[in-house]
Amino acid sequence: IPNRAVFLIRTPLIKQSVRPSKHSSRKAIGRSEHEMTNSIIKNLIFVDCEGHGPAPTLNDPVGFEFGAVAYPSKQTFHGTGATKETFEDFDKWISSVIEKGFRPLFVSDNPAYDWQFINYYFHLHLGRNPFGHSARRIGDFYAGLVGDFTNASSWKKLRVTVHDHNPVNDAMCNLEAFERILNGER
Repeated sequence: IPNRAVFLIRTPLIKQSVRPSKHSSRKAIGRSEHEMTNSIIKNLIFVDCEGHGPAPTLNDPVGFEFGAVAYPSKQTFHGTGATKETFEDFDKWISSVIEKGFRPLFVSDNPAYDWQFINYYFHLHLGRNPFGHSARRIGDFYAGLVGDFTNASSWKKLRVTVHDHNPVNDAMCNLEAFERILNGER
């Protein structure tokens, strides 16, 4: 039944619970889509990479740069060069902007591209990735909210900061669009 598929996609967004995990002591919170607030969603790190190759091992590590913006604080990090020092500094910055005891969540316009670089360089230099093995794509979140699996790019019209391929600006404009989505804009 086509309508049922749409209903199933929208149902978790209308009445959703935050379930405690084995790593957390958070209690379940019931909320409607109108009650979704910035205080419920945190520990998100919006990342944008400007690589000079299609994959980390084919990239120019000297020219590589990335930007990160923490949500909801909007604190920024600009990484230049794929060096051990850059990724040690990034790891320290992540620890300083997330709630203690929780894992940061990687969010990107295109995590299939951005995450592979961050993951590779974290493992190369630190032997681990503080984001773990997952990421979230803004377009997928938006498509779920509007109930149209194919509508994964319209959210970009909600960007405030200009998307200019400066990775900090690009991460910031993606965070701003995400925040506007949370506030009900479509």
